[in-house]
Amino acid sequence: MMMYYILLGAIALVSWLVSNKLKSKFKHYSKVHLRNGMSGAEIAEKMLADHGIRDVKVISTPGMLTDHYNPVNKTVNLSEGVYNQRNASAAAVAAHECGHAVQHATAYEWLTLRSKLVPVVSVTSGMSMWVVFGGIMLGAAAGVGLGYWVAVAGLIMMGLATLFSFITLPVEYDASNRALAWLKNKNMVTQEEYKGSEDALKWAARTYLVAAIGSLATLVYWAMQVLGSRD
Repeated sequence: MMMYYILLGAIALVSWLVSNKLKSKFKHYSKVHLRNGMSGAEIAEKMLADHGIRDVKVISTPGMLTDHYNPVNKTVNLSEGVYNQRNASAAAVAAHECGHAVQHATAYEWLTLRSKLVPVVSVTSGMSMWVVFGGIMLGAAAGVGLGYWVAVAGLIMMGLATLFSFITLPVEYDASNRALAWLKNKNMVTQEEYKGSEDALKWAARTYLVAAIGSLATLVYWAMQVLGSRD
């Protein structure tokens, strides 16, 4: 059990470091003001229009780095700092979220697969650890048998969450690539602004990478505990 806490602590530390680095990058590039003077909302609206997307709305949402695309109601939700600001960070985030809208409009396969998993993972991810714990405790009390299969069911739930986190990676990287390509090809930003946008999006992607690795490490640890108990 001690190894699990060490693993959990290491993952939490790396996640915290990457998250802090991301925030510092966005703060730094928020000082790089766009020469074209466009706000994040205007950047988003133009990218959508350039891709022929007319049925997606750009709206403001509270919080910091709460930006996201909602495929259900077709909205690009930009945090207040992105929606109104006119800097490299805002341009990067706005274009990235529109990248998801473009994925949706073009039926990008990884986004489609991710969307199909959302209802399942939203239910099972919060339960998986408790099911694994319950199975292990039941096995300890009653011997290997029902407890083992309950724990395996928990591992399957945990595995779905891990699969979801890895499927998220190509979705996020592709959205960033679409965003950067559009910013560059349409001459929306200067070379300095482009470098800032690119660097900010790289660090944003690393938060998803750390989360995926952490999810896999947790799954492997508990799989070893459960499957090893049958030997």
